[in-house]
Amino acid sequence: MISERAEILKALRAGPVVLSRLVRGMDANLIQGRPAEGEWAIIEVLAHLADTEERALARTRAMLERDLPELPAYDPDALARERNYLAMALDEQLARFATLRMEQADLLAGLGDELWQRAGLHEEHGRITVQQLAAHTAGEDADHFAQIARMIPI
Repeated sequence: MISERAEILKALRAGPVVLSRLVRGMDANLIQGRPAEGEWAIIEVLAHLADTEERALARTRAMLERDLPELPAYDPDALARERNYLAMALDEQLARFATLRMEQADLLAGLGDELWQRAGLHEEHGRITVQQLAAHTAGEDADHFAQIARMIPI
């Protein structure tokens, strides 16, 4: 039988490896260049992934510690401007993403069935469980990795 949780954990643990390989050896112009007006550069996508992972970890902890905690939404574009993603260092953001992701994966790996079903109230999406959040995070990885891959010249 295929375990959805095991598949989620595999995908989450693979994320930092895939991301690191995608951006290895890129020059600064490619990392910081925006493909079009209003679109994010590779460093901005990477910093977004790290910030998203930080929020996912905090949300997971909140759902495990409290009954139906409120999970506020945030504006990723506003955060990118506020934190100046474009000026961030690639290696620092890769390391931050990897550290946070491994912490999240380790936390999830230690959960029993009941804890995977703990829930919170997301401001935009309504009631979500730890498992749904983890699956969403894994899906977002695939989306953002493809976004980066499309920016790599052939």
